[in-house]
Amino acid sequence: MNVSRSVDASADRPAASTASARPVIARAYKGLPGDSEATAGGDFVVLWRILRLAFRYKWRLSVAVGAAIAAAVFHLAVPRLLGHAVDGALGLLGSEAVGRAVARGALVDAALVLLAVAMLRGAFTLVHNYNGESISHLIAYDLRLAFYNRLQHLSYSFHDRAHTGGLITRGMLDIEGVRMFINTGALRVVLLAVLVGAGAWMLISTDPLLGALSLIFVPFVAWHSATARLRLRTLWLALQDRMAVMGRIMDENLTGIRVVRAFAAERHEMAKYDVAAAEAMALVGQRIRTRVGSTTIVTFAYFVAMWLVLWVGGQRVLDGSMTVGTLTTFLAFMTILQMPVQQIGMIVNAIARASTCGARLFTVLDLQPEIRDRDGARQLVVTDAVVRFEDVGFAYGGPDGPAALRGVIFEVRRGLSLGIVGPPGSGKSTVAHLLTRYYDVDSGRITIDGQDIRDVTLASLRGQVRTVAQSPHLFTTSLANNIAYGNPWVAEEDIRDAAALAHIDGFVEGLPEGYETLVGERGVSLSGGQKQRVAIARTAMLRPAILILDDATAAVDAGTEQSIRQALAVRMRDCATIIISNRLVALRQADEIAFLEDGRIVERGTHEALIALGGRYAALHALQSTDGSDGQDDPVAAGGAQ
Repeated sequence: MNVSRSVDASADRPAASTASARPVIARAYKGLPGDSEATAGGDFVVLWRILRLAFRYKWRLSVAVGAAIAAAVFHLAVPRLLGHAVDGALGLLGSEAVGRAVARGALVDAALVLLAVAMLRGAFTLVHNYNGESISHLIAYDLRLAFYNRLQHLSYSFHDRAHTGGLITRGMLDIEGVRMFINTGALRVVLLAVLVGAGAWMLISTDPLLGALSLIFVPFVAWHSATARLRLRTLWLALQDRMAVMGRIMDENLTGIRVVRAFAAERHEMAKYDVAAAEAMALVGQRIRTRVGSTTIVTFAYFVAMWLVLWVGGQRVLDGSMTVGTLTTFLAFMTILQMPVQQIGMIVNAIARASTCGARLFTVLDLQPEIRDRDGARQLVVTDAVVRFEDVGFAYGGPDGPAALRGVIFEVRRGLSLGIVGPPGSGKSTVAHLLTRYYDVDSGRITIDGQDIRDVTLASLRGQVRTVAQSPHLFTTSLANNIAYGNPWVAEEDIRDAAALAHIDGFVEGLPEGYETLVGERGVSLSGGQKQRVAIARTAMLRPAILILDDATAAVDAGTEQSIRQALAVRMRDCATIIISNRLVALRQADEIAFLEDGRIVERGTHEALIALGGRYAALHALQSTDGSDGQDDPVAAGGAQ
């Protein structure tokens, strides 16, 4: 497929070439952890798990199954009644002892009985469809909550490997595929099984040969449906993967829409999406051809069987060994089977889709967080807030990956602060990730007041350790709600105090709606510095025992940064503080500064001691002093530092 095909009939061909756009699509999907094992138990296991979800609603399921059986029984009653009506009518019309009025009355009675049976069949079909659809939506509701809950608890290592667009696809399209299985798959299988099973017994007991001819197509349909299901399952899996790719492309495009516009890359982005959409469309076409082709072959086999019944039965009627009513019964039964037979393609499609979507969905639901509370984990009790890193080693991707930290040792306690500086990739932010236990150390240990953080509950740990990140995330809600996110029940006065501490109160009060002003998606309506100050206010309001400032003022001007540091100094007396920054002005007042390089602490000491040492820190200080970024050339920062 050529990536340069037109986006629409009137557009020029995209400028992106196949070489530039296709590799982006080809490498986009790598699956999730556990995908390869998702179908290890087979489709039966997946479908059984879906049925078990339906068993939660026993009353509705019982009503739906009972109604399906009743509808099938009334379906089967129609051929029998019709056959008797035909024989009775012919007998009455051929009898000279019975007047035409009596014969007409008998036909009317037979018609009324058939009408009543048809109405009952319709009523039970309605009950069956209504309850089946209700169960499917209840299952979808349960799965949405379970899926969303699982995503809330899976570890950072999972989200490092999983793409948001792919997860959204699983949480929407895959759940829809599982939901539809109950009504369009399982309950229709019950209906078809009763129709074929009871009908077969009824017909074979009436005439074995004609009964066998009526059902001669069933084994062929069963074999063909099984092979079609395997093909459809493969196509559904490929289609879901392509839909996930489309979701990821759209998610990345909308998230980075400003970058796309800045580089005038709309054509390139459209070309990427066109490739994924075209591949998905090709798979849809294959799936439709497979399903329609299967239904066509099954319908042809059905009509061949009906022709045989009509031919053999007609010969028997002519030679007097069978009545017209009996032949009518057989033909009426096969006519009733026409609808379920035509729905076999839909049933097979529903089963194939459910087994595929269910396997992908259960892959996520079955995952266990790598970072979770140990058995017997206790609440973290903080007294002196003494944080110790004891010979800590860590590597992203496991012990065999490149080391992010190696033999790191330091201590910080309540009322004191530790500054951490170093070149990009030296492991600075990893310190914050490990202390909040987003990841577990590979060697050594981290303690708070002597308690290994792996032995305490995550909730109590993260309630005492708070981080302000360099790129804070804001939610699409009011500024007040963003500040109060950690404690939604906090008093409005506390929200205003936190905003004042972060020096955002003046900006907020100047807005038309003040603290009730809606923050746009991901905070795009605020500047980078404003977002950081909202994040500082959100964290400071909670009064943590341990505070981590991970480049928290990187987007703030020097004067505002100095004011924020002065305001935070009051709060920092009550907590142990770790300040991570590449701007030395943010670190110079720290009680101790550690210089990280290649995951190791290569220098440590106070600002003055490190300057006197003349090592890496001193070289960085000299560099920043030259361009004024350390704050010494800024009169506000320099004055505030005294």
